[in-house]
Amino acid sequence: MEQPKATIKKAWPYQQDIMNLPVNDLDAALPFYEQTMGFRLISRKDTPCKSAIIARDSLQLGLAENGGDPGQDGCFFEVDDVVSAFAELKAKGLPTQQADFSFQQHGDVKWKVFFVVAPDGLCYSFGQRQGA
Repeated sequence: MEQPKATIKKAWPYQQDIMNLPVNDLDAALPFYEQTMGFRLISRKDTPCKSAIIARDSLQLGLAENGGDPGQDGCFFEVDDVVSAFAELKAKGLPTQQADFSFQQHGDVKWKVFFVVAPDGLCYSFGQRQGA
């Protein structure tokens, strides 16, 4: 039976640039994004630094060996179904047995969220808007 797939609706970077997220080793980072997170490689280049553009749903991210600190960056992903998002990642090899769901309030919006730290150190939060 095929695993339900959550849709990433929007993304917000923690720092400034969703198309320039820092990784120390692009070649080592890409398999996690493709195999576990469900992104596909759109393009790669070697200059001015090694970088790649990956996509999932209508979202594109850029990973780059740009000298930044991956431990200080990442993205918040708004998904249509946060429980399915976790189940999908777990089925694709996310190394955790259960989601540590929490609720966060941002402005007038309450979110059900969980966090994933990629092997490269980038941190991602997956969240679904909750009813009033």
